[in-house]
Amino acid sequence: MEAGEFDLALKAYLRAAAEEGINVDVLSALGSANLKLDRLGQAEQLLRRAVELDPSFVPAQNNLGVVLMERGKVGEARVVFQQAFALDSGQTDSIRENLKLAIARTETDVYSDPQDGPEEPKYNLMRRGTGEYVLLTQL
Repeated sequence: MEAGEFDLALKAYLRAAAEEGINVDVLSALGSANLKLDRLGQAEQLLRRAVELDPSFVPAQNNLGVVLMERGKVGEARVVFQQAFALDSGQTDSIRENLKLAIARTETDVYSDPQDGPEEPKYNLMRRGTGEYVLLTQL
């Protein structure tokens, strides 16, 4: 993933799933790789399964929020980021920033003029550490 070889990373994560079995780490990694490959539907499905397996696994919560933002499900993303923020006790800057972005985006949607048309935000997922990602945008 760090080298930008998302197809290779996906294959490695699939091998890990075959060797170790399906667990929250593998599901979260598979979801993140699919996100980077713009397979948002698959990424969302995998990350939801990871959260179902372990609702307290903060990286999966955060990455699910990123996928939801990318898919335009901003309200749901806000809720997911709030859960991740609470589970993390507000200690991770990237989760705090993701939550701020989701809050700002939901408030922008409420107060924007519908005649202006929907604004298409540009999001980038940046890796910070093991299993931790930051959602960056240009609003």
